[in-house]
Amino acid sequence: MSKMNKLIIVFILFLVVSCQEEELPQSATNSNNNGGNNNSSGLFEQGNGVTDIDGNSYPTIIINGQEWMQKNLAVTKYRNGDTIPTGLSDATWQSTTNGAFAIYNNDAANNTLYGNLYNWYAVNDSRGLCPTGWHVPSDAEWTTLETNLGGDNVAGGKMKSTTGWNSPNTGATNQSGFSGLPGGIREEIGNYYGIGNYGLWWSSTQFDFNYASGRGLSFLSTNLGRGTDDDKHFGLSVRCVLD
Repeated sequence: MSKMNKLIIVFILFLVVSCQEEELPQSATNSNNNGGNNNSSGLFEQGNGVTDIDGNSYPTIIINGQEWMQKNLAVTKYRNGDTIPTGLSDATWQSTTNGAFAIYNNDAANNTLYGNLYNWYAVNDSRGLCPTGWHVPSDAEWTTLETNLGGDNVAGGKMKSTTGWNSPNTGATNQSGFSGLPGGIREEIGNYYGIGNYGLWWSSTQFDFNYASGRGLSFLSTNLGRGTDDDKHFGLSVRCVLD
C-alpha cells in the first residue's frame, strides 16, 4: 500500500470518529491573534515567548509544565545560521535525504498564516531546527500533551483554533491555547494537499529508516491523530517545545 493511501485512510478514520462523537461547543472568544484561545478553562498559562534565528517571534503556552510554541515554525535557517534548502522541484523533494522546507503552493501568504512545511530530515538535522533551548517534541512528549488534554478523543478539539479552518471545524474550542491551524502537507512525491482541512506536525521520533511519527488534526474531528509511519519526505508543520 502506498504512503499516500495510508494517509488518506488516516483521514477517513478522522471522519468516522467525528461522526460518532458529540460536537463540542465553539469557543465564544475567537477574535484575537492566537486562534480564539481563552484561558477560562485553566488548561494553560502564557509563556515568555521565543524568537528564532531569522527574528520571527513566537508566543508560547505552558500546559502542565510543558512550554510549547503557539504558532508553527517559519524559520529558514538552522540554529547555526546555515540556510535550509527550499524551492525544490517535485523530483528533488522526493529523492533528497537532506533537510528542506516548502511553502504550501509556493504562496507567501500561506507562509505568513501557516509557517513552513519541513521534511523530517530537517527535523533530525544536528544543526538544530528549533531555537536554542528548544527542540522538536518526541512522540512521548506529544503523548504527554495529549494526556494532559484528556486523551486523543478530545485533545484535538481543545488544540484547534476556532478560526482559519474549513467548516464544520468540529468541536474546536482552543481551550489549550495551542491554536492549531490546518497548514496541510507536501506529499512525498512533491504535490500539496489538505490546506484548510488538516494540520499535521512532526515528532522527532523515527520508527525505521524511512518513516517517523507525527500528529494530526482534522476539520471533521475532535481527535488528535497519531501517525506512526509518516514518510520522512513528507513536508509537515513543526512546533517546538522548551528543553
